[in-house]
Amino acid sequence: MNNLLSSKKIKVFPINPKKEKILGVKCYPNIAKIPEKIDLSIIATPAKTVPKIVEECGKAGVHGIIIVSAGFKEIGEEGKKLEEQIKTSRQKYGMRIMGPNCIGIIRPNIGLNASFLRSNPEKGKIAFISQSGALGSAVLDWAIDTHVGFSMFVSLGSMLDVDFGDLIDFLGDDPHTRSIIIYMEGVGNAKKIMSAARCFARSKPIIVIKSGRFNESAKAALSHTGSMAGDDDVYDAAFKRAGVVRVKEVADLFNAAEILDSKCLPKGSKLAIITNAGGPGIMATDALMELDGELAQLSDDSIQKLDSYLPSYWSKSNPVDVLGDADTKRYQDAVEVCLNDPEVNAILIIYTPQGSSTPVELAEALAEISEKACIPIITVWMGGETVAKGREIFLKHNVPSYETPEEAVKLTCICIITAGTLNCFTRPPQSFPLIKRHPNIT
Repeated sequence: MNNLLSSKKIKVFPINPKKEKILGVKCYPNIAKIPEKIDLSIIATPAKTVPKIVEECGKAGVHGIIIVSAGFKEIGEEGKKLEEQIKTSRQKYGMRIMGPNCIGIIRPNIGLNASFLRSNPEKGKIAFISQSGALGSAVLDWAIDTHVGFSMFVSLGSMLDVDFGDLIDFLGDDPHTRSIIIYMEGVGNAKKIMSAARCFARSKPIIVIKSGRFNESAKAALSHTGSMAGDDDVYDAAFKRAGVVRVKEVADLFNAAEILDSKCLPKGSKLAIITNAGGPGIMATDALMELDGELAQLSDDSIQKLDSYLPSYWSKSNPVDVLGDADTKRYQDAVEVCLNDPEVNAILIIYTPQGSSTPVELAEALAEISEKACIPIITVWMGGETVAKGREIFLKHNVPSYETPEEAVKLTCICIITAGTLNCFTRPPQSFPLIKRHPNIT
């Protein structure tokens, strides 16, 4: 109720037969007594009472329902019977239903928070769809701290009706949405999601973390949302075929959200690394090679310019070692050269607390460059309290910043794979690589 009342654009009608007012708002004994047409009904009552309330909503002409209540197919046969009753009413009246066992939906761009989360994310271009309410709330909490905005947050729960395919299809035409990140336990209607994802992924990236990859975790998913996992190889093949990028760790989902919230994706797979310490530069290169990434081959013109800016004993190649005594100007010069090199699609900048440049001064200078850059700039400020304020400056300016080279490289590779997926859909049909069909995909 607090969340709903925070919007000045919607009317809210609480229903409770035992109350006259809730939070100062007149309460009604049932939906039939409300004098106006209802667009959305949110049900948060014991599971056994839900089918009757859904039927009442149908009679009242309600368009959509969010069922927060748990205690349906995830608990077994008794819960499944309740769901069947709800489905009968849904089909009878043509309503759309989200849930049950879900947190709800948030649409920051229209000021709607129809959830029981205490957080209100900023407006943004990312849609986040989660089958797990708890994981969704954790992502929102992180997003608020890092100023990552969302076009939509949705907790799907058990997907009695509205599922991933419905939402991807809707978001494909949503002007507020540029990309989707998804936490998935079970696919639901596989044909529908594949069709929607293939259309959406042609112009907007989709990044998925699919849990339940093993038999033991699949059983846990069944008891959580009542969604059966399946042959993980099938999911891998299906996602690739639909142009969906799959990640396997929650940290990768956070990283994906951060890079998708930045202003641009790379147009290719070649990375330039700039560092003031040889060791971290080598570690970043190792991580890049392990993830099948690619170091950019700097042009002769770029090498000549770097020769004129850097001490004679710099690395003469990529990674570009600006050396331990580097000041802010030396970093700036190296970054500008790499930005103008046609072979470079993204830049990773590593700083260790040494030399004449302070972490704050350097962060401010690079954040300003990033504002005008046409390719992604990702930073690694290695250390603890000494460099923490520098990382904060990057976050305020929407520049991804990390503590270790490996973490940053993983993010960069997600970014590159995502961009590559989009780029492959923009090529002429004859240039598409043949994708081996998995025997269990029809």
